[in-house]
Amino acid sequence: MTRSRAQDLDVCGVTAAIAVIDGKWKTTLLWLLESGPHRPGELRRRLPGLSEKVLAQALREMEADGLVLRQVHDTLPLKTFYSLTKFGRELSEALAPVSDWGHRRLQRLSDTRSAS
Repeated sequence: MTRSRAQDLDVCGVTAAIAVIDGKWKTTLLWLLESGPHRPGELRRRLPGLSEKVLAQALREMEADGLVLRQVHDTLPLKTFYSLTKFGRELSEALAPVSDWGHRRLQRLSDTRSAS
């Protein structure tokens, strides 16, 4: 799905929501940020395989979509923190039942493989 779909007013609500969280890392970033503000380095350490470039791009897109707040503390060196906005928390809460369904699906797959 393209980024332009995230701003297309002529799509169903589910498509509009999925367009905002589309990508390999955004749902995981939402999940990590639920626990509170994190620095970019912390997020990268928690997500092996996530490059600095991809992290920066995902956080920029999430900020543009109103999900994430970027705060820069004026200290030396500068410290940047990312946290969920109220809108981002609403999305995270809305995704909780989908997450539960996903865990049930994984358990079902595991049970099916064990029975084979």
